[in-house]
Amino acid sequence: MSILIALAAGLAIGVALGLLGGGGSILAVPALVYLLDQDIATAVPTSLLVVGMASLTGVAAHARDGDVRWRIAAGFALPGVATSFAGAWVNSRLDQNVLLLVFAGLMVIVAVHMLMSSDEPEDEGRRFEGRSRLLAAGVAGAAVGFLTGLLGVGGGFLIVPALVLTLHLPMAVAVGTSLVVIVANSAAGFVANSSGADLDWVIAGAFIAGGLAGAIPGSRFAPRLDEARLRNGFAVFILAVAVFVVVQVTVLGGATT
Repeated sequence: MSILIALAAGLAIGVALGLLGGGGSILAVPALVYLLDQDIATAVPTSLLVVGMASLTGVAAHARDGDVRWRIAAGFALPGVATSFAGAWVNSRLDQNVLLLVFAGLMVIVAVHMLMSSDEPEDEGRRFEGRSRLLAAGVAGAAVGFLTGLLGVGGGFLIVPALVLTLHLPMAVAVGTSLVVIVANSAAGFVANSSGADLDWVIAGAFIAGGLAGAIPGSRFAPRLDEARLRNGFAVFILAVAVFVVVQVTVLGGATT
């Protein structure tokens, strides 16, 4: 039964990633904790494995289209790889329920970001120039890496806007380049978090298989759907999951019973 649940959860997240190009992976940790009864010490590295594999598949597709800037990805990822170990260190010293509340807060931020996102990619607000571009990119990369190590998320919702604002990349190139950063951060975060974790490789494999299978039809159906309505509906769903996590932790006694 657990394998079927992992396949179904991975499939749903893969479809979301295929439809939206990001955001879906933030549901991996709640799914692993609440649907598959994993503690967060196991769920975080498992999530990073899932996120990294899904992103690697996306890198291959974007690289074929020439939508990856490898040097920029390397420069953006280097601070994140370093801070992902710091995030994992903090993760190992926080109570599981505190981490879940932090995760719920991040979900709220992601959902609000999705709800407020403009339909016009050209409307990106203030852009950075000169040295401030490098500083802003480094700070953003470090922040994303820390979140990756701490909570097991890819952070694409932060990376893409940062690449557009600080380095003036077109949206398609920013998405492709962000996937390379996510792969690097996920790999570092996995190494940092997996030491001593009792990973269930069968569950992880089923989750990854479901995610990869779901991303294909999701990508194909995406052009046929209203992107704004889809994004807003998914944002509301993320908010609902965040509320569930908060209620579970604060009212119903935490992640485990």
